[in-house]
Amino acid sequence: MRTTTRRTAILVAAGALGLGGIVVAAPALAGAGPFAGLPVAAATPGPGWSGGGMGSGYGMGNGYGNGHGMGGSGMMGAGARDGTCLDPAITAAKGTLTEQQKTTLIAMAQEEKLAHDLYTAFAGKYDAVVFDRIAASETRHLAAVRTLLTRYGVADPTAGKTAGQFSDPTVQATYDKLLAQGQAGQAAALRAGVTVEQTDIADLTAALDGLSAPDVTQVYTQLRAASQHHLAAFQNWSTR
Repeated sequence: MRTTTRRTAILVAAGALGLGGIVVAAPALAGAGPFAGLPVAAATPGPGWSGGGMGSGYGMGNGYGNGHGMGGSGMMGAGARDGTCLDPAITAAKGTLTEQQKTTLIAMAQEEKLAHDLYTAFAGKYDAVVFDRIAASETRHLAAVRTLLTRYGVADPTAGKTAGQFSDPTVQATYDKLLAQGQAGQAAALRAGVTVEQTDIADLTAALDGLSAPDVTQVYTQLRAASQHHLAAFQNWSTR
């Protein structure tokens, strides 16, 4: 049976997503949106990553390197076991974004919300603490992306959207499919988490290519490190 404390934590994390105001529809993100063209329920490790001192291997006990750091990314954590990581820090200066890069920023906001809402739903169904911990991390990640949206005068596509609700039909369909997949059991939910984190890593890597804005580069690099951490946690839980 789930404890009252854990249920309260889940509700607080879910509530952190609520932003009052007008519901803003995202532009068409065909081919650029979260999970576009990616098969759901991928079960193999995601693509390798050569930046920040990371390789393609995961499941290294309670952490990477000395168990405390994530290479040069600035994203620290308690280890790969539960997916815990610290808040993204935005200390770099504002730069400039192309219209395509602004569209990518919009997609990133929806991607972070999708991850949060999905993991919160799974946390309410299963006793695997990894879902609670990573859902809480995704709340902070979305907050960082929202800060960037404000800095660059880009409308927030997640504003006013309740849990499991998205302005982009493709994102909505992806969420619904992953949620349905995870209802089959905890193992299936963990596989859905693997799919989400693999996609985040690939999307963030692509988004960093050609990016010059220091603050956006900083956040994307930190989010990618966090996704590596979350992926390792889901994979570790999958082997239990």
